[in-house]
Amino acid sequence: MVSQITNGIKVSVKANYIGSSVFNNYKVYNFTYRITIDNNSNDTAQLVTRHWEILDALNPVKYVDGVGVIGKKPIIKPGESYSYESYCSLFSPFGAMLGFYSMINLATATLFEVTIPRFKLYAPFAIN
Repeated sequence: MVSQITNGIKVSVKANYIGSSVFNNYKVYNFTYRITIDNNSNDTAQLVTRHWEILDALNPVKYVDGVGVIGKKPIIKPGESYSYESYCSLFSPFGAMLGFYSMINLATATLFEVTIPRFKLYAPFAIN
């Protein structure tokens, strides 16, 4: 598990390899990741957008931007946390993801970015 704190918001990530499959006649390697966002600040914050950089050992970096996470824009009060699980497929057994969330401090209406720490995606069979 990796974690990082930005502006009192802690983002922790744990990734797992869940097997391979075939997509458009190519073998892909599938991973899930669980993210927990802890609000250790003094103000309530809302996650509004996400930005991902997906690194696949066999392909150029892929950028993904979107509203919220898994269809939600969670509001996280001080001392509370929010967790969700998602997935990623790569064309190689090695890669990584990193990015940031754009969040709004609801007390001040200030928009700020929270770093999603870089985490590795790897199929255990590929490690020697």
